[in-house]
Amino acid sequence: MELRAMGEVRAQARTLTGYALTYGDEARIAGGVETIAPGAVAAALAGGVDVLALVDHDPGKVLGRTRSGTLRLNDEARGLAFAIDLPDTTAARDVLALVERGDAGGMSFGFTVPPGGDEWRGTRRTLRRIALHEISVITSHPAYKGTSVEARSRAAAELDAMRLRLRLYA
Repeated sequence: MELRAMGEVRAQARTLTGYALTYGDEARIAGGVETIAPGAVAAALAGGVDVLALVDHDPGKVLGRTRSGTLRLNDEARGLAFAIDLPDTTAARDVLALVERGDAGGMSFGFTVPPGGDEWRGTRRTLRRIALHEISVITSHPAYKGTSVEARSRAAAELDAMRLRLRLYA
């Protein structure tokens, strides 16, 4: 599984929101340049796979998951938007404190590339389709600078969830 770390992290209450990956931004990976094409996660999201939200890619620090509805993902023009309803755990409280202070490094994601899902041109790689396994709030440096995370109040998160449901069923 490949891992990528990205962008900025912000906090507002007990729900984290932001972008786990952004389309079109360049990242320097292993001596090359990598970008993610718009819609690269669309097939993975449509397949109903259970995606985890973790801290620093640690499967022992689960913040949420799509199967339970505590992690919501939405493929948007900018990239993969997320909302995580944080549990009352030590890991979640620590992440929330880091995000609120502006100390968290950004977001990251773990994925595999299905056959034909990427395109190489010399040392430039474009991810056109990925199988998403997890997203992570990271405490270090992101590979992609365009990601973001912020904390939101429960009321704002519920309003966002209602708007998302309306978009899905419109």
